[in-house]
Amino acid sequence: MRNFGRVLRLALRYRWTFVFSAVSAMVVAVLWGANIGTVYPFVEVVFKNASLQQWVRAEIARSEQAAAQGQAEIAHLERLLQTAAADDRPPIAARIELARSRVAADQKACQRFRWVQPYIDRYLPDDPFQTVLLITALLLAGTLLKAVFLVTHNVLVERLAQLSTLELRKLFYRRTLRMDLAGFDDQGTADLMSRFTHDMENVANGLAVLFGKMVREPLKMFVCLIGAALISWRLLVLSLLIAPVAGYAVHWLAKMLKRANRKAMEEMARLYGVLEETFRGIKIVKAFTSERHHRKRFHDGSKAYYRRAMKIARYDALVHPMTEILGILAISLALLAGAYLVLKGQTHLLGIRMCERSMGLSSLLLFYGLLAGTADPLRKFSDVFSRLQRAMAAADRIFDRLDREPMVRDPARPANIGRHCRELVFEHVHFAYRPGQPVLEDINLRIPFGQTVAIVGPNGCGKSTLISMVPRFYDPTSGRILLDGVPLTEIRLRDLRGQIGLVTQETVLFDDTVLNNIRFGRPDATREEVIRAAQQAHAHRFITEELPDGYQTVVGPLGSRLSGGQRQRIALARAILRDPAIILLDEATSQVDLESEQAIQQALEQFVRNRTAIIVTHRVATLALADWLVVMRDGRILDMGTHAELLARCDFYRRLYTITFEDRPESLAA
Repeated sequence: MRNFGRVLRLALRYRWTFVFSAVSAMVVAVLWGANIGTVYPFVEVVFKNASLQQWVRAEIARSEQAAAQGQAEIAHLERLLQTAAADDRPPIAARIELARSRVAADQKACQRFRWVQPYIDRYLPDDPFQTVLLITALLLAGTLLKAVFLVTHNVLVERLAQLSTLELRKLFYRRTLRMDLAGFDDQGTADLMSRFTHDMENVANGLAVLFGKMVREPLKMFVCLIGAALISWRLLVLSLLIAPVAGYAVHWLAKMLKRANRKAMEEMARLYGVLEETFRGIKIVKAFTSERHHRKRFHDGSKAYYRRAMKIARYDALVHPMTEILGILAISLALLAGAYLVLKGQTHLLGIRMCERSMGLSSLLLFYGLLAGTADPLRKFSDVFSRLQRAMAAADRIFDRLDREPMVRDPARPANIGRHCRELVFEHVHFAYRPGQPVLEDINLRIPFGQTVAIVGPNGCGKSTLISMVPRFYDPTSGRILLDGVPLTEIRLRDLRGQIGLVTQETVLFDDTVLNNIRFGRPDATREEVIRAAQQAHAHRFITEELPDGYQTVVGPLGSRLSGGQRQRIALARAILRDPAIILLDEATSQVDLESEQAIQQALEQFVRNRTAIIVTHRVATLALADWLVVMRDGRILDMGTHAELLARCDFYRRLYTITFEDRPESLAA
């Protein structure tokens, strides 16, 4: 509930929308009770064939007669009291007090009727049928007006819910972009997508329910209960004796529903994960004919969600019968007690006063009508109860992610640095994705500005992890990295990453034009600057000659309309346009052909000058760019030096070179 309360605080920022929706709900509630209130004049006029003028005169006469009879009874009882024995005095005194209260009630009623009589005589028709026509017209007008305000209320509530969810979705997206890569690795894209879509939708539905029916229906109940209390508040209290039982049952159901909904959302997130893996790897699924295996995974996930959904349905199914039974029980108590008071002409029940003056049939029918008017809102509560619990569970899941602070974040007092010009240093760097499973151990490395370093080693030795530490995708678990003598943790992330260009093996492009993808890191770049960068990356020719709209060609989701080599050359152009002081190439030419690789190498030879470059590669042509090499094995630096030095003294590098490079036609001698 605490997290859903935070969502409510977001919603209450739109105060005028909330105020107008609350006012419209109040009008709907008042008109709801007023329409039920027409039962009374209908019974008094239609069933008795009398006008309201005749009715008010009859009520005045009845009140005066009852008051006079009460005065006579009081006088008689006072005479008896004077002559009664001591033991008989208390009962007589009690009867006198009761008679006086009845007289006072009749006199007050007479005053009310006399106050309203001039208005009835002046403004209302004196013919019974015309009175029926007037009441019917008022009933229709009230219903029409109630419908107008109901539509207004629903629109305002939906606006409030959607605006609040929009704000929450933007906040969630902003905080997600602030997360470090470890946060994405832990939860996965599917879980995030589930929270962005399924959970957000549940929160929006919960807000619509809360500001809609959960505001409007209690107001309708409140109006009806106020009307019933004005007739006989004691009889109303008797009818509501079962309220504590209902409250306990609702509280129990709320806990069960919230827990079941949270489990169902977790199952839905897992189902998203199955779908994401299947669709992203559809080529492999088809190539290995593993459709049956994935159908089974999807079936198991769907079945798990089905079981959770059925558990929710069972709890939800209890709500409507429970509220209906409790409502009927309350009305039954009122029926029995009210029937006794009217048929017996009594004001007391089991020695307890129920009303000040004896009730008439029309008053009792109106009391029943108002109690029935509370049943419809209760019935609607059963329809929205599970949606509200689902929204609370969804809010817990959303804020569980929102409240998570990233491990990598800006320093409180960032250091001012200029463009990188001295050295990049790793000092005793250790790193592990999970405790007890080290990936990097005691890395010590000094890279002077302007030099190009190639990192080689077998798969899984920590090469990509090492270069991921430079833009602070991850921070060392111990040790530190310094840029020009300043620890990376003391540099603002935007300032640090603004000096870095990155090209990875898994090239990521966005569903936008080629032009916008190249200038992704420099939105202010001119078209001419973009073209020059594309020419340096040897991408200009295929862009202008092979793509249908040239630089305005939309590349599709993740660049799906381009080949792997085309995507990598556009990614390289993007890094070149950024003009970084540090360039990181992680298998950046792994998907281009040999002819393109030679052209790209010529471009890189010019581009890496006066920059610090770190290259992870298995391509001999790319190794030729390096001033020196770093050999890694099992998360440690095994050796460093030039190609010739390593061949001469490092057996591991010699074997690695023989296995990986020797059968290639390229030569490092170039």
